[in-house]
Amino acid sequence: MANENVGKIKITLEKSVISYDKRVRETIKSLGLGKLHSSAIQATTPDILGKVRRVQHLVAVEEVK
Repeated sequence: MANENVGKIKITLEKSVISYDKRVRETIKSLGLGKLHSSAIQATTPDILGKVRRVQHLVAVEEVK
């Protein structure tokens, strides 16, 4: 059941995850990000927003229309 009122955000990996623990690296991977400066477009669900909040020091977020 897709909700068409859900917005989308573009998440870009801005900083390296090399010096961070496994949980942070797995969170980045679960957001669809891999290499530095890679981007992914995700729906603004509570799950995604929580993951972004956890790694906000590594990513840049912008709203997609």
